[in-house]
Amino acid sequence: MIEKNTPIMEILRLNPRAREIFARHGMGCIGCLASTTETLENGAKMHGINVDALLRELNADDLPK
Repeated sequence: MIEKNTPIMEILRLNPRAREIFARHGMGCIGCLASTTETLENGAKMHGINVDALLRELNADDLPK
């Protein structure tokens, strides 16, 4: 399960659709050097994104269908 303190790079590794989800929310995490150490919470704050909504989407999308 992805949490607020999960590093963005780890999320990209865990969830194959995370890039698409981040892009939809206006987060260009793929090219950002900070993504290797920055947490989801910090990245969301930097982009003015509701971290709880983002978490729900990332975790729901990560569930087997």
